[in-house]
Amino acid sequence: MVSVTLSEASRSRSKKVCVIGAGPSGLVSARELRKEGHKVVVMEQNNDVGGQWLYQPNVKEEDPLGSVPTNGALKVHSSIYSSLRLTSPREIMGYSDFPFLAKKGRDMRRFPGHKELWLYLKDFSEAFGVREMIRFNVRVEFVGEEDKNEDVKRWIVRSKEKLSGKVTEEIFDAVVVATGHYSHPRLPSIKGMDSWKRKQVHSHVYRVPDPFRNEVVVVVGNSMSGQDISIELVEVAKEVHLSSKSLDITSGLSKVISKYPNLHLQPQIECLKDDGRVIFVDGSWVVADTILYCTGYSYKFPFLESKGRVEVDDDRVGPLFEHTFPPPLSPSLSFVGIPRKLIGFPFFEAQAKWIAQVLSGKLSLPSSDQMLQSVADFYRSRDLAGVPKHNTHDIADFTYCDKYADYVGFPHLEEWRKLLCLSALDNSQENLETYRDCWDDHELLQEAMQSSHFTNFNS
Repeated sequence: MVSVTLSEASRSRSKKVCVIGAGPSGLVSARELRKEGHKVVVMEQNNDVGGQWLYQPNVKEEDPLGSVPTNGALKVHSSIYSSLRLTSPREIMGYSDFPFLAKKGRDMRRFPGHKELWLYLKDFSEAFGVREMIRFNVRVEFVGEEDKNEDVKRWIVRSKEKLSGKVTEEIFDAVVVATGHYSHPRLPSIKGMDSWKRKQVHSHVYRVPDPFRNEVVVVVGNSMSGQDISIELVEVAKEVHLSSKSLDITSGLSKVISKYPNLHLQPQIECLKDDGRVIFVDGSWVVADTILYCTGYSYKFPFLESKGRVEVDDDRVGPLFEHTFPPPLSPSLSFVGIPRKLIGFPFFEAQAKWIAQVLSGKLSLPSSDQMLQSVADFYRSRDLAGVPKHNTHDIADFTYCDKYADYVGFPHLEEWRKLLCLSALDNSQENLETYRDCWDDHELLQEAMQSSHFTNFNS
C-alpha cells in the first residue's frame, strides 16, 4: 500500500465527492481526490475495476447496432474485442508514479493484449487502496443539482444496485464524471440503412471473427479498429471490403491489401439496396452478408440533468473549460477523460489533480465569464482549422498536454514518452501488420527505462 498523507489544511476543506466510473480516469480521480483529503465514493456499474478494459465476452443481450434502450443504459459497457492489443507501447501508458511494467507470468510484450492493461489497472487500484472506495454493480441513474437557494451547489445522485434493485439517493458536494467515451456507438446515416434486411453490426459488439465465416463483409471505417478487425476477418470471411472516406491510405495498409486477395479497399457507401447490394459512391457494388460499422463512439451522459448547461452537440461536450469544467456548474461538476488522441493516463492524472486541488481550495478557477470566453475562443480556433465539430475533443497535441499540466504544476510529458509515441505511430503506418512485434526504437526504449519514471519505482 502506498501511504497518502493529508495536510490539516486539506482536511478542513474536505468535500464529499462522487466519482462515476472505475476505469482509468475514475481510478486516478479517486486517488487524487483522497490525497487532497476529500471523502470519495466511486460508483461502478460492473463487478470489477477497468471500465472499457474489463472485457465482456457475452454480447448476446446487446442490440447489434448498440441502440440505447429507453432507460439510456447499454447492457454492455466494454467495446474490447478478444484479440485486441494495445496500439501504443506499454512504456508510455503508465501513470506518473506507477509505470506499466512487464511482469513474469503475464503478457510481457511491449504491445500486450487488453487483459494486461486491465491487470495493470487492478494493480494500481490495489496499490493505492482505491478499491475500498468503490461500490461495484451500482449504476448511476440520475445526477442533478439539489433544489436549494444556496450559493454552494450540491448534487443529488440516485443510484441503483444491479443485483438487488435497491435505489439509493444521496447528496454530494461534488461529482466527477469519468464514464469513458468508447461505449455508445456512433453510426453513419446511409440511404437504405433502416430497411436493409441483412446483418448490420457495430464494432461495439464485435468480439471474435468466427460468426463471419464464409461471409462477404463490408467494414465501414478505416480506423485502427477497422483495420485490425479487417485483418482478422480475412482469415475466415469469403471477402472483406473495407469502406474508407479516403482512398489515400498508408503504405502499411496498402501492403496488407496486396497480401490478402480477399481484402478490398472501397470508397464510401452511397446506399444500401433491399436485394443485399451495397452501392459505393463510384458506382461499384457488392452483395454483402454483413455490414460491420467501425465508425467510432459518441459521448452520452443519460444520467445527467444539467438544465441545458452541459450539452452534447454532435459529440462536442460543452461548454467545458479545458475539456474539464462546465463554467456555470464548476467546480462542483467536472469531467475526466473527455479528450481523445493523446497519451491518456498521464493526462487523466493531471485532470484529477487539478479537480482535487480546486475542490480543496488550493487552486482556483477563472471567473465563469472568463472560462466561457476561453471555450468560445477554442471553438473558433477549431472551426478556423477546419476541424469537424464531432472531433472537438480529438487533441493530438503534446503542447496542449504540457500547457494543461501547467495549471496544476504537473510535470510535462517526458521527451522519451513523446518520441516513443510518435515512433509507434510511424511504424504502424509503415508496417500495419507487424508494428506491435517488430520495432527499431531500441535506443529510445533504453532511454525510457533509464529515466526516473522507471528507476524511482519500487514494485
